[in-house]
Amino acid sequence: MFVQDRVDDAAKPQNHRQSRPKIPSSSTPTKNFDLAAWASDNLFKIVTILLLITTVAALFFLRNYSTAGGDAAALLCIQSTQSRSIHPKFPKINWNSIPRTLDKSTPFSSFRSDKWIVVSVSNYPSESLIRISKIKGWQLLAIGNSNTPKDWKLKGAIYLSLETQAELSFRVINYLPFDSYVRKTVGYLFAIQHGAQKIYDVDDRGDIIDNNVGKYFDVELFGEAARQEVILQYSHENPNRTVVNPYIHFGQRSVWPRGLPLENVGNIAHEEFYTEVFGGKQFIQQGISNGLPDVDSVFYFTRKAQLEAFDIRFDDQAPKVALPQGTMVPVNSFNTLFHSAAFWGLMLPVSVSTMASDILRGYWAQRILWELGGYVVVYPPTVHRPDTIEGYPFSEEKDLHVNVGRLINFLVSWRSNKHRLFEKILELSYVMAEEGFWTEKDVQFTAAWLQDLLAVGYQQPRLMSLELDRPRANIGHGDRKEFVPQKLPSVHLGVEEIGKVNYEIGNLITWRKSFGNVVLIMYCAGPVERTALEWRLLYGRIFKTVIILSSTKNDDLVVDEAQLDYVYKYLPKYFERYSSADGFLFLQDDTVLNYWNLLHADKSKLWITNKVSKSWTTMSTTGSAEWFTKQADVVKKVVGTMPAHLQVNYKEGVKDEQSLVVCNSEVFYVPRRFVQDYVDLVGLVGDLDLHHKVAMPMFFLAMDSPQNFDSVFSSMKYKQKPQGNSTSFYSAAAPAVHPWKVSSEQDFIKLVRIMAAGDPLLMELV
Repeated sequence: MFVQDRVDDAAKPQNHRQSRPKIPSSSTPTKNFDLAAWASDNLFKIVTILLLITTVAALFFLRNYSTAGGDAAALLCIQSTQSRSIHPKFPKINWNSIPRTLDKSTPFSSFRSDKWIVVSVSNYPSESLIRISKIKGWQLLAIGNSNTPKDWKLKGAIYLSLETQAELSFRVINYLPFDSYVRKTVGYLFAIQHGAQKIYDVDDRGDIIDNNVGKYFDVELFGEAARQEVILQYSHENPNRTVVNPYIHFGQRSVWPRGLPLENVGNIAHEEFYTEVFGGKQFIQQGISNGLPDVDSVFYFTRKAQLEAFDIRFDDQAPKVALPQGTMVPVNSFNTLFHSAAFWGLMLPVSVSTMASDILRGYWAQRILWELGGYVVVYPPTVHRPDTIEGYPFSEEKDLHVNVGRLINFLVSWRSNKHRLFEKILELSYVMAEEGFWTEKDVQFTAAWLQDLLAVGYQQPRLMSLELDRPRANIGHGDRKEFVPQKLPSVHLGVEEIGKVNYEIGNLITWRKSFGNVVLIMYCAGPVERTALEWRLLYGRIFKTVIILSSTKNDDLVVDEAQLDYVYKYLPKYFERYSSADGFLFLQDDTVLNYWNLLHADKSKLWITNKVSKSWTTMSTTGSAEWFTKQADVVKKVVGTMPAHLQVNYKEGVKDEQSLVVCNSEVFYVPRRFVQDYVDLVGLVGDLDLHHKVAMPMFFLAMDSPQNFDSVFSSMKYKQKPQGNSTSFYSAAAPAVHPWKVSSEQDFIKLVRIMAAGDPLLMELV
């Protein structure tokens, strides 16, 4: 999306006449012009002007080149500076003579609702938007633009087309581009005009978790429905910290939000301690998005594999966290709840790039919010947004990367002596234009916006005294609140790229490209409270995601409950959850996976240890122990109910009906094309008492012929009985090693150090 400086024809002056140059009469005598004589007479002036122009151009270019670091950066600075106004005109407004604007043009003139969801729509309703339209208690308002289909409609939604918007008589209409989401500004005014007390600013491509806006957000701040609780707050102990990365608090240390200054990306340490603040004034509430979070183009294009979709997950159990005065956070326009006290902060600037508009709005609004004693709170994931959109070019974010760090410092230090809120807002908008953060167009747009707010009946909130210039209170020991964020796995390079590691980084990228869309499902028989995070740290660098199963559920560590004897029955739900994955690799925690030796394996085939004699065994049920006989009877019963293609495969793989195949099944892989067969087989087993070691070989033999299995695990190091970890037993040349016991962080560190023989970058983890 690109902002186009287009103005509605209706806004142009109607009585304006262009003055035409006078044409000399043909009868008037003309004087011949002697160019050579003129140049001779004015030679000194011509040379002086040319030298001056050349000098200024050279100095300007060299200055931009040296400060920006090259041609591209210099060009970026030139483009960013050209449109800035140095001395904008300050609007003169009579705040006491603004007439009321009523809705006289739409069928909804008498409609009222206190909770609104506002979206911009450029295409026909998405499945996500259809679900949003059904959220009880919330009115969906869709704002069209020049790209929206003419016949757009959605049951339960109010739709404002360009034509309908033009009839609403709002002043802001004259400043809005025709083809941009910033036309949501009209929607905000319409919602306020029709009784809004809460406005949820969203995108039409995200699914609201559980279709419940109030699951995490504080929709009510007062009354019986409000959550009367204190809120964790970032510490103000460091007066030099003006911005934070909230993704760290919610488990993703090396992901950063769009709008975070790039110089702050490397700050990945979690908070040493927090403080607390009473709830009730969190007038702006920023939610986080799972899947594709709000990241900038730098992150998107440097951390994303070519064909791999992002599926980044945040900790939904982490507490919401507030920002104290003097500290800011990026705020976007696709997952943010505004309460009426902050409705003035909904204005989306029009003179900056579209990918910068909502971020600049967020910082601008946070600064004014302090004048009201309000604050921003960041909430756990409230939306899941699939990575199905095309990344935006860096040029669309130039107003962020060039100016955002300077903007934050400017806003924190800005002070105003105005006594009314709207006067402060207009003054700040004017000074921001003087400083080059946006242009005079946004100064005039702010004036129109504030007048429209008053015209639709909005009441200015009262100002509060600021504490920024007062000495900050000391934080006592009893005021310190601890919270240690989880370190969740992500789909990007989770290592620090230091030293001469070009070759190792290349390997890591290769492994990521190969297995970045494979889900690893790991069963931990050991103590998960000591090892779950370590396993995710180790394997999460390579695989799409790492799912941890254990005999005991642990919500804090995101560990699901499962019984090892029947663990195969738990896998179908993960197959369904990650329906876009290439395949699923199962691993028990007593087996080490040397992923660097799996590159040659065919991910479209089944992998299992059928050629490892100590793991895969075929035995006769005649004279066997009772347990094996019962298991063989269950297998026969299941085989008898199999569809033809599965039954034929199984009987060809097991010639002797009196035989039972047993496999310890510590590691195996199911590709996408066999997932449905696997799910069907689990369904056939149902509630029958079939052990994991018997079920898995039966499943594999039914799904395909053993000659078609990939033999990747045939050379794995395997001992039947564990005798303690031994560095001499481990081999970095093997695809996997069994057994290997990890029951503590010390065991994990030892394992990582020996695995570094195959992946040297692992040493960066310890």
